[in-house]
Amino acid sequence: MTSDLNWYKVDIYPGIFSAMIVPDIDQCRALGAFLRAHRERLTPPVARIGRRRTPGLRREEVALACGVSTTWYTWLEQGRDVSASPPALARLAEALCLSPAERAYLFDLAGKRDPAAPVEVNDDLPAHVLALPRTMSVPAYLLDRTWTARSWNDAAERLFTGWLDRNNDRNLLRFIFLSPVARRLIDDWEERGRRVVAEFRADYSRWLHDPAMQTLIDNLGGASPTFLQHWHEQAVLNREGGERRFHHPQDGACRFQQATLLLAAHPDIKLVSLTPIPT
Repeated sequence: MTSDLNWYKVDIYPGIFSAMIVPDIDQCRALGAFLRAHRERLTPPVARIGRRRTPGLRREEVALACGVSTTWYTWLEQGRDVSASPPALARLAEALCLSPAERAYLFDLAGKRDPAAPVEVNDDLPAHVLALPRTMSVPAYLLDRTWTARSWNDAAERLFTGWLDRNNDRNLLRFIFLSPVARRLIDDWEERGRRVVAEFRADYSRWLHDPAMQTLIDNLGGASPTFLQHWHEQAVLNREGGERRFHHPQDGACRFQQATLLLAAHPDIKLVSLTPIPT
């Protein structure tokens, strides 16, 4: 393997550290909404259930679990400009039972570096990287940080009718949520859409100040009630591989095993491949 490509295969897409910045008011509010949503999803211990007016854990219970004051945690959840150290964020992630992707999202919103996260590197995309899908015999395509296809091969163009063929919009999210073709092509469209939004949120946390990213989310939210509902759920998932099923207009029902390749030098670029599963 050549050192200039320096890529590796993963089936689970880990959170990747973005440049450490001081959070602004939008980030503080986003952090507060995220904390509140995940606190309310937790099940209180049986001994503490009693009468509750709100779902999930109380703020004081989360504060106690991570060793901080209730006032500090309340201010954090209210979106105030409160300083949070990496150790405090790590304890908070444990108290809220966050997944690795959710933990990465928490640190990104707080503008802190998680010591366990890899360092972000150069985002330039050279021509030999764009050529990667063409080297594969199975359907394959490259996605950039906005999940817009940058390059793909003929097999992917045939599979993804309505997206990668002809003169269509190349953004995967707009295809899934705005194109009627996607509902017919993608098996279990509702569940796949929910997972895609949760996976995209893991990427979004690293680009809060990117106008293109924010415009994409605003436009999708205004055009698709389904996207907006999933976005407000505040779910965060690792980008996972696994079986993908389609109802192709020419090929009929077909199944693939999806895998995602990440370039170490370009962690926001994803090479997605789909290996056919024999029927």
